[in-house]
Order: sequence, then structure tokens, then C-alpha cells
Amino acid sequence: MVNSLFVRLIFTLLNVYLLLFILATSQAHAQSQVVTRQINSTILQNNLIGLDTSRHMTIYLPDGYDTQNKRYPVVYFLHSFFWSDKQMFEDGIVKSMLDKSIANGTIKPFILVAADFGNHQVGSFYENSPVSGRWLDFITQEWVPYVDSEFRTIANKNSRGVTGEMIGGYGALKLAMMFPDIFSSVYALHPVGTGLGYNPMVSRPDWRIIHESKSFEELMAKGNIFSTIFAAMAQAYSPNPNRPPLYADFLVEPVDDEYKINYETAYKLRKAFLLDRQIHQYADNLHQLRGIKFDWGRYDTNQDHVLSNQNFTRLLDEYGIEHSAEEYRGGTFDKNWIANGRIEDNVLPFFNRLLEFE
Repeated sequence: MVNSLFVRLIFTLLNVYLLLFILATSQAHAQSQVVTRQINSTILQNNLIGLDTSRHMTIYLPDGYDTQNKRYPVVYFLHSFFWSDKQMFEDGIVKSMLDKSIANGTIKPFILVAADFGNHQVGSFYENSPVSGRWLDFITQEWVPYVDSEFRTIANKNSRGVTGEMIGGYGALKLAMMFPDIFSSVYALHPVGTGLGYNPMVSRPDWRIIHESKSFEELMAKGNIFSTIFAAMAQAYSPNPNRPPLYADFLVEPVDDEYKINYETAYKLRKAFLLDRQIHQYADNLHQLRGIKFDWGRYDTNQDHVLSNQNFTRLLDEYGIEHSAEEYRGGTFDKNWIANGRIEDNVLPFFNRLLEFE
């Protein structure tokens, strides 16, 4: 009798150990993944700067994606100038942070998608332009539908959020502002282009080297970063397909051997680019969003960005648009992808609260 009980106990313990081993093994195989895809865009074929219309994207899939028949909300990430989705994921920090945040309950399992919005110039301004590409149409008509068709997403606006850094933060705000039927919540990290700063826009570039350059490559080789960015901005917001080699009208034009402000172009560009000029037009859309938040680092070396964000939050208040805005002790990028930084402690909890999960 004793021997029989002892044998049964041994078999029971073995079964328990076996079950634990199976569970541990299955969990080890059910890890998060970072996968890549290419999308061949027809929308981006219409451009004059030689865009590569085969666009790369990187997708974070949470632990359990391959073993559970679940659908997930999606956060779309827009990168800033001189960057890409490949660089974003190459050191493993992004994946590790998302794994940690899901494991500790900061956010429930979700999909994060980033795409390459770069070009051989400075990168996308997240605008539709006959010169530099119809990026808004690419995002809303090709990128989002592609992700919904290829992955198990919850394909409705309440399960889609958009975020980004600097010009990517600008793009995130613009997309949410214009397309509340696609995105329900937005978090912009240190956005630019929210309004005017301390310095006049015309004071930033060297207009002489812009107008004397015979190509964008020649302009970039001259090493003046503001001139390069403002030329790309003009291609996006004051494009002129009939004006080679840069195919744009500029804030400042040569007139009788002098460089003078072109008032009409200046007005057109500010109206198309600056987000504070668009609040009135899209106020009803902004009221539809489930959540709006943006932040900015106090010590940005370009204090125009700090002032413009301070003014942008006040203008949103004037229109009664619910949102959160925060100025923090830091620079443009230095507090984002670090332990207990802006992404981990602010962005992910924001989307965990506002997105609809299965």
C-alpha cells in the first residue's frame, strides 16, 4: 500500500514537471518578433525628385502573435529627418522596451508599425506634393490598408493610434487632425511646425546658395542644414513642377540682384505647413479624437520649437479641444528611447488607455 502511494506520488510529480516543461517550452517559442515587409506604392510614383516607390517597413509583433488567434490594435510610428525604420530597430532597444512594457502591464499586447519615409534629400514632410510625393495619400490609402490586410489587426479607428518624433510628431498630429476616421488617438513627441517661433522663418536659410544650386545634391553638399530643410519644405508646401531644378517657389526670391521676401509664397507656405493655421479648418475633426497629447523638451537648441508648442496648446484651448501638453526637462530626442523615458512612461500608457483591445 505504501509502495503504491509512493509510486503514484512519483508519477504525479513527473506529470507536473512535464506540464511545467511544456508550458515553459511553448512560452520560449512564443516570443515577440520584428518582421519586415516591402510595399510597392503606386501613389508615390507621381514625384519629381526620384523617390524609390518600393517602401520598406518594420513591424513589431507581440509575444503570442503566432500562437494565439487574436487581433491587435496598431500604433503607427513616423520617424524624423535623416532616419528610417531600419535604424529605429537595429540596436534592439525598441523591441526590448516593448517586450518589457507588455510584460509588466504598461500596455496590453499591440502591434507597432514603422515605415521608411526617407529619400535622398532630408526625408518626408508628411504632405501631399506633386514634386516630393503624396505622402498623406500613401499613408492613408496604401500603408494602413496594407497592414490591415497582412496582419491580424483590429481594423477600425478606435484601435489605431499614431505617434512620431519631431517632424514625425508633426506628421502624426496632421494625420489625426485630417483623418479622425482612420486614427482615433495621437501622441506627438516634440513636434515641429506647430507654429511660428522667435525667429522669422526667412532668417534661417542662406537663400543665395539655394538659388545658385543647380541640383538638390549640390545644395546638400554645401552643408547648410537650414537651407537644405527649407528647400525640401518648399518642395512640399509651395511646389512648382514647372520650375527646375528644385521645382519650388521660395519664401525669398532674387529680384534685381537682391533677395526679397515673396509675400504670396510666404503666406501660402505658412498656411499649408504650420499646424496652428489649420486648427480652425479641422476643429471639428480634432473634437472627434479620443485622445491628443504632445510634449516638447525645454532645452531644444532651437527655441522656436519650444515657443511654438507653448502657443499651440493655448490655441487648442481657445477652441475647447481636449488635449494634454507637457514641457519636460530635456532636449529634442534624448528622453525618448531610454529606460523610464517618454516612450515607456508616457506614450505607451497613453495608448493603453485609449485604444480598444480585443
